[in-house]
Order: sequence, then structure tokens, then C-alpha cells
Amino acid sequence: MALGIQHLLGLYDVSRSDIELILDTADSFYEVLQREIKLVPTLRGKTIVNLFYESSTRTRISFELAEKRLSGSPINFSSTGSSVTKGETLKDTIRNIAAMKIDMVVVRHNAAGVPLFLTKCTDAIIVNAGDGFHEHPTQALLDMLTIRQHFGKLEGLKVAIIGDILHSRVARSDAWGMKTMGMNVTLCGPQTLMPLHTESLGVRITDNMGEAMEGADVVMLLRLQLERQQSGLFPSIREYRENYGLDLDKLLTLPEHTVIMHPGPINRGIELASNVADCGRSIILDQVTNGVAVRMAVLYLLGGGEPGGHEDV
Repeated sequence: MALGIQHLLGLYDVSRSDIELILDTADSFYEVLQREIKLVPTLRGKTIVNLFYESSTRTRISFELAEKRLSGSPINFSSTGSSVTKGETLKDTIRNIAAMKIDMVVVRHNAAGVPLFLTKCTDAIIVNAGDGFHEHPTQALLDMLTIRQHFGKLEGLKVAIIGDILHSRVARSDAWGMKTMGMNVTLCGPQTLMPLHTESLGVRITDNMGEAMEGADVVMLLRLQLERQQSGLFPSIREYRENYGLDLDKLLTLPEHTVIMHPGPINRGIELASNVADCGRSIILDQVTNGVAVRMAVLYLLGGGEPGGHEDV
């Protein structure tokens, strides 16, 4: 069975069977990454452009590693030092890059909808690495893979996602993807950091952290976007930390099996205390590890690979 999508633009309309296929393939690639020799030839001869208009550490390195592990040929682009600084439009940039006969584009941009726009400008396969406040599908996929590895399932698990929901593309992708997989999702944050029309996400909404975490199997904290503090969306960092930050005292109120997650980067001492981020119940570094496996799976399947076809390589 092949993927039912040509591009990965978001998880809003990705089917359960497609998500399961990506996660199952990622599990196989996770095993590949445990080998001494981690290369497989599945994307040999394919050229992938990493088109990043926003700063990134984990996502960019993770995609580049995934491309190299698959024996692809990655080309890295950043708007700094490119013709973008001379006024070149996004459409002209992608059309010129596509004229060099590329196969795939991994794009991160501060404007929502850019990945969809690129599908109309090039025949290359497009993978969304984060577009504005819209979606970050591979982050949600790696989150689900990490949870599934830990609990052995996704169906029926309770997940509390806490923090700046308004500006979080991760929260949107997680909400849509996890709901599709039969998980019970609660989004929690100050009312001023909640998007309008939250009912469209189809998940539980609350501004009470204790209520959100009650009975949760997974508690995921989101980065408080400090660059937006001047907007007056919350009174002070101290008050935010008291109401929506996870410290050791709050951790001890959670069920013993509850795990802690964060998509990174972490504002230590604000949304997450250091002794919680580094404790034995934190699976944050597992998320980072699984990012490579998930992105290998996405690139492999979209690139025409057959499910399971890489296993004997």
C-alpha cells in the first residue's frame, strides 16, 4: 500500500492509514539508525532542496541527516545570503531552483500556505517543515511515534498540550493528527494565547492547567514565544510560569506513568523547569532521535519507495 498523498503539506486531511504507514516505516528506519552503518541507498540519485526562510536547528539538521542516511543529495538554502535579499520573489526563487532539475523540496517559511503555493510552482515533491502558525506535520508525526514507542499504542491515550497555542503550528498538527489516531487531546493555555474558532480543531479546550493534566498519559509543554511578550498577551513571565509552567511540584501530582514532552527549543525555568526537563519521565530527547526516522520515512514514501522495500538493504 502506497501513501494516498503526493505531498506532505499538513496533517489536517491525512488519513489514519497514511499516518500508520508513515509511523510503521519510521519504526523500520529507527532500526536502521541503530546499525553501525546507517546508510541505505533508497534515495540515491534524488536531489532534495532544504528551502529554509526561518531559523532552525533540530528540524533542519534532522531533515539533512535523513536525506543523507537515505543516500540522497541535499542542497541547503537560506534566505540570508541569497537573492531574496536582492528582492527576488518566492515564486522566482522556487522556479529557478526547479529549473536545476530537483526532485523534492523541504520548506520552512514564516507565512502560512507557502508549501501549498509551491505545489503550484513546481513539479517537485513538497514537504512542509513548518509554515507560519499553520502546521508542522513531521513534528506531530515524530511526537506520535515517540508516544507509540513508549506506550505501545496511540488509541485512547490522553494528551495535554499546554502553552502558547495561538502561535503554535505544532499544536495544530498534533491536534489534527492525534485526533485522527483516536487520541484524546486537550489544549490548554491563557485565553489570550488561544486561537479564534478553537472548536474547528475538534479537541477539548481549557485555560486550567490542573484540569488539562488530570489523568493525562502525556503532558506536552510548548515554548512560550518570548518575542511576543511585548504584545501584552499575558501579564508577566512570572505569572505565566506559575499558571502554565511545569515544575517538580506539579509533576508529582501526575500519574506515575505520565511522560513529559516538548518540541523544543525549551525556555528552561519558564514553561519547563530544568529538573523536570531532565528527569526520567522526560522523553524529549527520544523525540529528537525519532525526528530523523520519521523524516526518513516521509521522504522515502513520498519519493516512491515501497513500504518495507528498504528493510533488506
